[in-house]
Amino acid sequence: MLKSKRDRGRILTASGLKKLNEALQEWSDRNNIRGTLTEIEAESGVGADTVSKIKQGREGADLSKIRQLFAAFEMTLAASDHRSAKLEEPENLDELDNSPAAEDTASSRIVKVFVSYRSAEPDRELGKQLEIALSAIGHTVFTAENNIRLGDNWFDRINLFLQECDYLLILLPPTGNQSELLTYQVQQAKELQDSRPDRKPIILPIRVGFPLNAPLNHDLRGYLYRIKQREWKTSADTPIIIEEVLNLLAEQPAPVIEETEDLTQKQLLEISSDEIPLPAAEPELPGGQVDVASQFYVERPPIEERCYQTIVQPSALIRIKAPRQMGKTSLMARILHHGARQGYCTVPLTFQLVDKAVFANLDKFLKWFCAYVGRELHLPNQLDDYWDEIFGSKVNCKDYFEKYILPQIDSPLILGLDEIDRVFQYPDIAEDFLGLLRAWHEESKRRDIWKKLRLIVVHSTEVYIPMNINQSPFNVGLPVDLPEFNHQQVQELAARHNLNWSEAEVEELMAVVGGHPYLVRVALYHISRSGLTLDELKETAIADAGIYSDHLRRQLWNLEEYPELAQGMREIVTGDCPVPLKAMQAFKLDSLGLVRLQGNECVPRCELYRQYFRSHLSAIV
Repeated sequence: MLKSKRDRGRILTASGLKKLNEALQEWSDRNNIRGTLTEIEAESGVGADTVSKIKQGREGADLSKIRQLFAAFEMTLAASDHRSAKLEEPENLDELDNSPAAEDTASSRIVKVFVSYRSAEPDRELGKQLEIALSAIGHTVFTAENNIRLGDNWFDRINLFLQECDYLLILLPPTGNQSELLTYQVQQAKELQDSRPDRKPIILPIRVGFPLNAPLNHDLRGYLYRIKQREWKTSADTPIIIEEVLNLLAEQPAPVIEETEDLTQKQLLEISSDEIPLPAAEPELPGGQVDVASQFYVERPPIEERCYQTIVQPSALIRIKAPRQMGKTSLMARILHHGARQGYCTVPLTFQLVDKAVFANLDKFLKWFCAYVGRELHLPNQLDDYWDEIFGSKVNCKDYFEKYILPQIDSPLILGLDEIDRVFQYPDIAEDFLGLLRAWHEESKRRDIWKKLRLIVVHSTEVYIPMNINQSPFNVGLPVDLPEFNHQQVQELAARHNLNWSEAEVEELMAVVGGHPYLVRVALYHISRSGLTLDELKETAIADAGIYSDHLRRQLWNLEEYPELAQGMREIVTGDCPVPLKAMQAFKLDSLGLVRLQGNECVPRCELYRQYFRSHLSAIV
């Protein structure tokens, strides 16, 4: 009997493809063979090209060949195992053994789905397979590849897809490839959910070659908290994923109830500039924290003023993030100093100096934390009176602050937590400790005793700790991302070193070291104190006896300790264009202050680093 003109042959449904793949795997395991197309052809008598066509499901095959292949591996082809390669009109069921197609039940509920995937493999192949399977049973499918044309505004089109769709089916690549655009899509979807009573679009995340225990980037981790994710490892998982997605879309989604919190910052207060410490006059060789009385601390308006305004508020939490030697600790010191001038108690704590043994477990760490804060406030250690193992470490720590430390002081307490990156190295401790800080911050909005506590959290690296977005201290409070010095600030700092520089001279220095605060200050110190000229600085900047020799050698040592970082830095300094790196590589190099991030790509932070590491990294990589 002749086929209809519209008949493009048959392709396997998700359940049929799963059945076939499982049978082929069992057969190859039993016979200790690889199960190649040639071997399958020899066993079944079905040509290798046809076998490939059947397994891939991208175009139809003769029904008789599919039956032959199933029979060869002791399977019966059921009606639910196959369907038309193109469903544009009702099928002639008489030609197909009068058996109804199983996909009719799945297509009884038609929805709109935005399938988001990278153009790189294997993401693209899985995305296309999902698109084919969804479209075949009548769902409306949007993809960037098919629905965004050359010249279209990408953001406008993506926003339209998200507003129109019922589901966002997003394929998540490994962390290093989790772009800002991908994060943007999830963020927009979450915002749409929050604004709609039907909570659409529903997000369905699938990790592609990306284990479930591997960390997402910080933003995605928050957005996807408590959303079930699936993992795709190999092409054998494709039919399983497709079947699960089809079954999920066929069901009416259950209503989602989420608790929300008002995290709006309170109105900032005003302070007068005469509260800032008076400067000293003697030039200083830069290194570490800039003294609060130093004239060589250059403000970066409006950052300092906002921090001073914020810290005097109940519930204050300030988050300072910047690469090494950008002035984070110096800013924290000045905020603490400002608080002290208001009569507040202040406790600076740098985790970089904490012994490794303290991080043995959460209980030991929190006991140490409580004891340290108490000691800095000159309070006797009363841990034995407040620590009861039946309640757990976090409750005990909270009680110690709530019932002992805070009642003992008559004024607000500012905790300055510097180098908190060190805690990130111990995920089991970090998640609980950071969650505790957030809980205290929330308590301060409800209870007077906790209104005494103000927090400053300082870190260099991105936070790779899986946390509930409502339990993380890194998405509330005042965020401060310290920038480099601009042209005017460098010129002002030169004047403080008694250098009457022209704009051209400022640009000459910045052409070498950019606006990096530490590197600028080192140059100005030596030029003002030892008569070094700009021309000499440029000629000797990367020399072993140059003014940056110790700094550069220490940075080189940092890279030698971590070959993956050295390799990434080498790619950056030898390339003429920005270089994409794995996210963890990029963030670590940024935290060391060696690179500047441009989206997903990296460039050397300054010409000094480009020249030095270009000539030194080839020997160690």
